[in-house]
Amino acid sequence: MTAPLDGIVVADFSRVLAGPLATMTLADLGARVIKVERPETGDDTRAWGPPYAESGMTTYFESANRGKESVTLDLTDPADRDRALELIARSDVVIENFRPGLFSRLGFDWENLSAAHPGLISVSVSGFGLGAGAELPGYDFVAQAVGGLMHITGEPDGQAMKAGVALVDVLTGKDAVIGILAALRRRELTGRGSRVEVNLLSSLQAALVNQVSAHLGAGTEPGRLGNRHPSIAPYESLRCADAPIAVACGNDAQFAKMVAELGRRELAADERFRRNPDRVANRDALVGELEAALIGDTAAAWAERLNRIGVAAGVVNSVGEGIALAERLGLDPVRDSVGDDGRRSRQIRSPLTWIPEVPVTVAAPPRLGEHDERVRAWLDEPA
Repeated sequence: MTAPLDGIVVADFSRVLAGPLATMTLADLGARVIKVERPETGDDTRAWGPPYAESGMTTYFESANRGKESVTLDLTDPADRDRALELIARSDVVIENFRPGLFSRLGFDWENLSAAHPGLISVSVSGFGLGAGAELPGYDFVAQAVGGLMHITGEPDGQAMKAGVALVDVLTGKDAVIGILAALRRRELTGRGSRVEVNLLSSLQAALVNQVSAHLGAGTEPGRLGNRHPSIAPYESLRCADAPIAVACGNDAQFAKMVAELGRRELAADERFRRNPDRVANRDALVGELEAALIGDTAAAWAERLNRIGVAAGVVNSVGEGIALAERLGLDPVRDSVGDDGRRSRQIRSPLTWIPEVPVTVAAPPRLGEHDERVRAWLDEPA
């Protein structure tokens, strides 16, 4: 089976996380991704350590850059600028996340590029769009703050908290991939390229789903509920004998099965808890009743019992424990990618599983300028 993006060439002028994550996904799908980096320093995340991998590179950089070739080009140098223009001419997709307007000022404006290469797909990743927010620096943490995610994350009486990973960057990267794949399909139909723009704030707000809908549709202002769900109960962490357990009880039938397993069958008939809206309204009383039963056994034991009857539950794992769980479930979560010099990089695999399997060999994240000679020679020879 041919890789879905076999033959597609991507000129990657992006750095940090959202753009590089998007282009790594394209590499996972079989595209040739050429990462253009600043001489001497490269992508900012090459300096975002510790921790460091066995290769000596930061694990942050390795997390979003497998499967790529690295070439160093100084875009203010005329010769390197010409090489960059030649790279774009030979590419299907060009992606950048420079400060809005800077890529154009360097001579890579969309109007001229699209006129010279009508099939080109140009992708811009920004923090707050290319209009009034163009001058605002775009970092995930700030986007989480100003976009409302921090306002709904944390304990009700605690301070607003960010997510434990750069979630907005990740969402924006995935949105960029969606736009690129759609643009490639449109090009198949029309022969024309497209301009795709994504920004952190818009991706975050689209990802707030039910929370933003509650504000727009019902006029409510969602707040922090800790691990509780605003519209479902029990859908939260509950104390057991040794540790909390995460319980996601999605409907009344599941609730009836859960309380029967806890030896509290009568709670399903209690008017305070019989239907989900009743349970949400009486959540504190409900939690007290449930925890009085759960305290009789460990979180792991309860998770096993509840999952067996079809009620979603799980202990609160560390990252390593989560990987071990995926391995026990046969999800094969970890892959070794290999560099040209034989170095290995342990990576979480692409979440996509193909049947039949897609034959993509993904190389280890590149050292800075690792492919300078090869890529420069390719760009300097006649197309």
